[in-house]
Amino acid sequence: MIFEAGVILQAEKHQCLSEIKTSLFDINNQISIAEKSIIFGACKLKTLPMKAYVFPGQGAQFPGMGKDLYEKSPLAKELFEKANDILGFRITDIMFDGTEEDLKQTKVTQPAIFLHSVLLAKTLENFQPEMVAGHSLGEFSALVANGALSFEDGLRLVSKRAQAMQKACEIEPSTMAAIVGCDDEIVEEVCASIDEVVVPANYNCPGQLVISGSIAGIDKACAELTARGAKRALKLVVGGAFHSPLMEPAREELAAAIEATPFSTPVCPIYQNVNASPTSDPAVIKQNLIAQLTAPVKWTQTAKNMIVDGATLFTEIGPGKVLQGLIKKVEKTTEVAGVQSFE
Repeated sequence: MIFEAGVILQAEKHQCLSEIKTSLFDINNQISIAEKSIIFGACKLKTLPMKAYVFPGQGAQFPGMGKDLYEKSPLAKELFEKANDILGFRITDIMFDGTEEDLKQTKVTQPAIFLHSVLLAKTLENFQPEMVAGHSLGEFSALVANGALSFEDGLRLVSKRAQAMQKACEIEPSTMAAIVGCDDEIVEEVCASIDEVVVPANYNCPGQLVISGSIAGIDKACAELTARGAKRALKLVVGGAFHSPLMEPAREELAAAIEATPFSTPVCPIYQNVNASPTSDPAVIKQNLIAQLTAPVKWTQTAKNMIVDGATLFTEIGPGKVLQGLIKKVEKTTEVAGVQSFE
């Protein structure tokens, strides 16, 4: 019976291949040279290397950020002044001349990083992104860079996000911790086993996962993960449990603002934090952006998917080099670059 089945399958296979060859021959004779060129061109495009632009999140700020942009680019100066008006205070004074402590203010940090990243992108020559992504806050920068959001609307949403997150942090004391040298599956298992709010929050790169939750939950998770072999379990100096269920009040507040904001079809796909998948659909972008505050940032998965889809050069636009380092840990052969100042 096995032999007979094999013979039948082989016969069916040869018949099928013959039919396919005949069909392809017929198609080849029926289409024009111009049509063949279009098909060939489309196939070639899928193999061409693609440029990916990525945008950093909170924690990358530094004193003096953006000052060179303001002084050297008329466009950047104009948009900085517009940002001062929108925010209702001179954020430029704090960015250019403030201290590290000044920049840590919630109402300052997120808009400052957003402005630095977006204005660098706007002043770049031949900025033609083929795919973009942003880490947490950086997703808003990416959405302005690819045209899904206007500069003004993006800034308003970032300001609203910062205020909403601050309010949520004040409701219940909470924190985050970086877990290094432990498999993601073990971190997920430990978090799920603890009778407190504690969840994976940032899948940064292989071997580095940030967890988020109540102070008691983080303490228990750090102790358990150390016992399970983690090389480090380091509590972070942050304002609260970002990307966790404790941000639900902020998610609800930001959702209303996002729903009321017009989004356009972008010039290229964005790989969003909540699912690491590309999309150009404004409705999908909105829903993913709303979900982001209480969902983990899947950065490891995002970098992998962008590479699979053709990204050969990742350029980080904005303060710091954190994302370049993370991407190199995802795939060491990938080329990375950064733009931190006006060129």
